[in-house]
Amino acid sequence: MKKKNSPALSLYTLLFPALHGTARIFSALHPKLKSFFALREGLLEELEKKVAALPPSPFRLWVHAASVGEFEQARPVIAALKAQHPEIAVFVSFLSDSGYNARKNFPDAAAVFYLPIDTEANAQRLVSLLKPDLLLLMRYDFWPNHLLEAKKQGAKLILAAAVLQKNSLYFKPAAKEFYRSIFHLFDQIYTVSEEDTRAFRERFNCQRVETAGDPRFDQVLLRSRNSAKVTHLKPFFEHRTVLVAGSVWEKDEMVLLDAWQELAERPSLILVPHEVNPENMERLYCNLQFRSLAYLPVSALNETFDPERQVLVIDQTGYLAELYSLASMAYVGGGFGVNVHNTLEPAVYGIPVLFGPRCHNSPEAEGLVAAGGASIIHDKPSLAAILSTLTTNTAERTKRGEAAGKFVKERTGGTSMIVKGIEHFLSALKYA
Repeated sequence: MKKKNSPALSLYTLLFPALHGTARIFSALHPKLKSFFALREGLLEELEKKVAALPPSPFRLWVHAASVGEFEQARPVIAALKAQHPEIAVFVSFLSDSGYNARKNFPDAAAVFYLPIDTEANAQRLVSLLKPDLLLLMRYDFWPNHLLEAKKQGAKLILAAAVLQKNSLYFKPAAKEFYRSIFHLFDQIYTVSEEDTRAFRERFNCQRVETAGDPRFDQVLLRSRNSAKVTHLKPFFEHRTVLVAGSVWEKDEMVLLDAWQELAERPSLILVPHEVNPENMERLYCNLQFRSLAYLPVSALNETFDPERQVLVIDQTGYLAELYSLASMAYVGGGFGVNVHNTLEPAVYGIPVLFGPRCHNSPEAEGLVAAGGASIIHDKPSLAAILSTLTTNTAERTKRGEAAGKFVKERTGGTSMIVKGIEHFLSALKYA
């Protein structure tokens, strides 16, 4: 007998076609929305060709990540599974174009694709095409029709690196029942902390919940052992105090450059904008020129580059994490916008981390602050003050950096628990 959906999920499936239609109508007026729809044109037809060309596989794993950060949480899990079971077919879907573009050539995936728009028809077609034995969803980004269809077609569902922030939308009266229904679709939930585990059990009555930690700690530690991509830059910054400003948006840039220019003793600056499209790079270069700051794009790097008088601007993508290996301290962007970006990537190198005030959706950022390895910046004066301290006081910089490194290393190990859980489902399928 077919199990009925909860009222909350039934309402979603009823209302979504109208929301989808409205979004399509207004997409012509909204560039990002227009791009969202355009990128999904012909998606399923293209994916069908890729899947048809694949060799048979006894186990199919579908991993969904909203963007790059969430994928980095899945990456060590995929690597561990592929090392033990190379014949597993892994499919990776992204919601964001930044996530897709960064990892579209991920070598361990049989196919990388944008998640189709969450209609019942799309979900049925996609799941029928992939035929996943298990869907691993990282952290959040719940699209009910796809989850329901995967469940309907027999896939096991695992939610990993899950968090429930105190002021989260999940707890709001109007949304709580909806998310309760979503969470109960999962066969297993792995959380980042004991507090999250208790919240799932007590607030949403989820019993198949365990604390595993965040596998991204394992990933950043693993990745920190390889800095080959920045080998050509190391000679320029040896024996220097270096500030790497990563994933910087325009608001970060204004505060950062104002503070850095004010310093009596400046660290060498490596500036890594979040977006490297031509329009944003031209805007950034104009800003540097307006400030009379000499700079050099890394794409034009040559032996004449002088880090004492020039800012190195990274106008390429793909190696921000490795750039932090050159740093004495790091500024991570996003904290003056929606939310701070990845703070673990610099912390793993044992350096102090700085970021803006919007960090409450990042438990690892708040944890770094509590551990003494990071500081929240509210404005130019506060940033100038701490940059001055970290530049001139080596002992203080070392103390904060060691706290950051310790915070990361003490939290590794989440990958093995999640892999063990997946292996349990593999065994149940008489595959392991």
